[in-house]
Amino acid sequence: MAFGFAQAFRTLGTLALAGAIGAGLAVGDVGAEQKTPSPGSAKALFGGAGLPTQGPAQPIGFYAKGCMAGAVALPTDGPTWQAMRLSRNRRWGNPAMIALLERFSQDAVRYAGWPGILVGDIAQPRGGPMLNGHSSHQIGLDADIWFSPMPARRMTAQEREDLPFTSMLQKDKFLTVNPKVWTESRARLLMLAASYPEVERIFVNPAIKKKMCDTWGGDRTNLGKLRPIYGHDSHFHIRIKCPPGAAGCTPQAPVPAGDGCDKSLAYWFTPAPWAPPKPPKPGAKPPKPPREMMVTDLPNACAAVLDAASVASMQAATYGGPSAASALAATPAAASADDTDGALPDVGPVPNDKPAIQ
Repeated sequence: MAFGFAQAFRTLGTLALAGAIGAGLAVGDVGAEQKTPSPGSAKALFGGAGLPTQGPAQPIGFYAKGCMAGAVALPTDGPTWQAMRLSRNRRWGNPAMIALLERFSQDAVRYAGWPGILVGDIAQPRGGPMLNGHSSHQIGLDADIWFSPMPARRMTAQEREDLPFTSMLQKDKFLTVNPKVWTESRARLLMLAASYPEVERIFVNPAIKKKMCDTWGGDRTNLGKLRPIYGHDSHFHIRIKCPPGAAGCTPQAPVPAGDGCDKSLAYWFTPAPWAPPKPPKPGAKPPKPPREMMVTDLPNACAAVLDAASVASMQAATYGGPSAASALAATPAAASADDTDGALPDVGPVPNDKPAIQ
């Protein structure tokens, strides 16, 4: 691909600077300091809901501005998956999302030579803005899958809290996949995930997208579903379409035609996404800090979701019925910097237009 990467590196100034940026993005999944939400904010209220609502499943609003009713939980364990970071209580989703994850985990073993998947965050019990780590994952149609394979044994709750992320990037190079870590089976896993018609997008680190563009020799029909974005070097993020009949769900614009191995990818290898913010002009007033999102900022139905009656128990709302619910107890754990896997890097501003069109 004639992206002009050498020119991009020259523009950045030195490979040392590029390496520093690359290393900063390769520590777990990129984390930034998270402020404690104020009482009464949407984050605090939805983050404090322990169980989903009764009634039919409904995604409400947009992936990054909404909530959900009638969520179900992914069982903590299955023959081909294990749920991670259980203390977060984020293995809730729309039944369409949970069904896809179970199917994908089985197909990964059968077709991709993968021993089973580790599932990270899906959504909170009633969706909504998360206490930390993500701006999306609000309507139960997003899920994170680790690039680490599932071990051949059932991990304890504490092991699921403590297992570190494994980045696919080299720490001393700018946006470069580590050949000692990356494998063909991971490439097959990504393309398998992209093959399902209900999958809208799969977010990956720009370096991983470039690696796929350069090396994937199979059917490239669904390669365009792989969208480059900050972070996502130790996991990939599956987003599915609004389910049929979900009138309150706001769809995202379809991905552009083609495989995405074009100037939209080349953008990530220029200084623009990583540039530090411009210093304010002398005498200029400092910008106001962003206002916290309140429930009134979400779709009107989200207030009713917060007030709705809860299901009887986590087991009662586990996908597949109470018999599918695991007795594995989660050990409470505080979120660490490495756990904020959906946060954005602090090396520069986030362009307002780019992530929105991914």
